[in-house]
Amino acid sequence: MVLVSRIISNCSFVDLENAANSLKSGSLVTFPTETVYGLGADACNADAIARIYSVKGRPTNHPLIVHLASIDALGDWAKDVPAYAISLARTFWPGPMTLVFNRGVLAGDFLTGGQDSVGVRVPNHPIALGLLEAFAKVGGKGIAAPSANRFGNVSPTSMHAVNEELGKYLAEGDQMLDGGECDVGIESTIIDCSGDLPKILRPGSISVQMIQDNTKLIVGSTVDSPAIRVSGSLASHYAPEATVLLDQPPIKGQGFIAMADIAAGEGVVRLASPKSHEEFARVLYSALRNADERGLETVVVAQPKGDGIAVAIRDRLRRASSVNHI
Repeated sequence: MVLVSRIISNCSFVDLENAANSLKSGSLVTFPTETVYGLGADACNADAIARIYSVKGRPTNHPLIVHLASIDALGDWAKDVPAYAISLARTFWPGPMTLVFNRGVLAGDFLTGGQDSVGVRVPNHPIALGLLEAFAKVGGKGIAAPSANRFGNVSPTSMHAVNEELGKYLAEGDQMLDGGECDVGIESTIIDCSGDLPKILRPGSISVQMIQDNTKLIVGSTVDSPAIRVSGSLASHYAPEATVLLDQPPIKGQGFIAMADIAAGEGVVRLASPKSHEEFARVLYSALRNADERGLETVVVAQPKGDGIAVAIRDRLRRASSVNHI
């Protein structure tokens, strides 16, 4: 496992400066965002990006998202930015939203999976923003960061989960920044902004209604057959070792995740009882990990109904329940 000395809690300004310098030298840094923990590297350093793919066991044609300190850095990465995208960025950044554009001069093939598009976002977490700002001060242009887990596994929402996933794969010089539990708990909404209308490529907490209210445009969806490859778009993803079953009565010995008002039968292992859809999203991944830690073979999930973040929760559960685990 990773050396405890590489896990940095109660991050100070000096800690963030040191982490920024590590990134600039080509090392990797795991850090918290409001959605999930990320595995970061200098987005302009092809060798460092190659290490991300190696550490995660991620296919190199699967693009990475570039994290920026502010909207002011967008021009380095994107071109042909439409007015509706600027409106979205001004409203929801920093926040759990990734925008996909025609790629700018800094976005190399090693980052985009060979595509002509690039995804960017400004995260809403003090440690993530502090790291990005410190990185900019040492000449960094952006931090590429997928989720800090092995490819296809459940995304980490705590440092404990990051350490369990990647600790043994990191090297001397890499750092791990501990920021506690993530507030949102599922990955960002990904919106294709390369055309005349926004299209959702991956649902998240920024909902269709929120996008339409902001842009006054009809929002399309390419979730089922995306024209652009993005993170989390494969049929099987976000999967624990346990088999995930959806919307059926749990039986004795099975794990169960459901809203608090849905009762579990005798002998069922209750893994989470959220009282709101937002809480459901926040605890979902930790509950799935808990099932594996308990050695459960099966987890039954009663999916939340409705719109908003419930759509994103159902998307993650549909992929987690695929029989074709990665």
